Amino acid sequence: MLDLNRLKALHAVHVYGSVGAAADALMVTPSAVSQQIAKLERETGARLVERNGRGVRLTDAAGLLAEHAERILALVETAEADFEALRGEVVGRLNVAAFPTATRGIMPKALSALRDRHPDLWIQLMEREPERVVRDVARGELDLGVIQDWLNRPMALPDGLSKATLLDDIADVALPAGHPLADAKEVELAKLHGERWISSSPGTVCHDWLVFTLRNASLEPEIACMADEYPTQLALVAAGLGCAIVPRLGRDCVPPGVRLVPIRPRQSRRIYAVWRADAARRPAIRALVEALAEASRAQENAWAVS
Repeated sequence: MLDLNRLKALHAVHVYGSVGAAADALMVTPSAVSQQIAKLERETGARLVERNGRGVRLTDAAGLLAEHAERILALVETAEADFEALRGEVVGRLNVAAFPTATRGIMPKALSALRDRHPDLWIQLMEREPERVVRDVARGELDLGVIQDWLNRPMALPDGLSKATLLDDIADVALPAGHPLADAKEVELAKLHGERWISSSPGTVCHDWLVFTLRNASLEPEIACMADEYPTQLALVAAGLGCAIVPRLGRDCVPPGVRLVPIRPRQSRRIYAVWRADAARRPAIRALVEALAEASRAQENAWAVS
């Protein structure tokens, strides 16, 4: 009888393209993946991998088995979801990921509440960028993810995923305290012509959105500094090295030398929870989405009174 863990290892190599990438996705060592595939070769009596330069290539037999593995693993997940739904108990294990500011700003409160209500539910949390979160949820490596996109640049989701909106996160421009517009009640984005900008790394959602948004306002972005964490961006703004657009969830520590000014037109990003539609019947998924929604409402209420 074929071992599910070995099938999962083979399927991960098939999906991710290498033993190392499969190991990262499964959160094990490359050696563990290779051992599982070697055992599967002995189990099936078929050669499944071949050397290809410094890496490996799956054989035709492995490709066929990986396709069956995908269907088998999907059926196992459906059976687990149906069984959990029948029991109606919030138990088991969830692998969850969120982008950095949500990991810091939403997840602690949500997971703390969930632990108190459902002590038999075990959650492993990882910090990942939204594009990878979506990919890993769709592939079944994650049970649920928290992602973000900007309202003027939405992210397309693959078929088979469900989502719930958690909150809209308004962004303002962060200016050095000595900037001529630092004390303005609001500023039109187009008036920030000729400014130097502080952004996250190229290829990230927020960097691509910033370039897209500035160009739509007829501003050619001059990126002076790149840093992925908003506290770092704000520290660079305080040093007078440029401006940044920072959402509320990313400004838990604003240095004294920074002024946050609302932008016209208003800019905001939407934060979602996403999970596979087939897993929606799992009480654990529903409980986690509810806890995330509560934590998000608490954060919005805190902003309203601040």
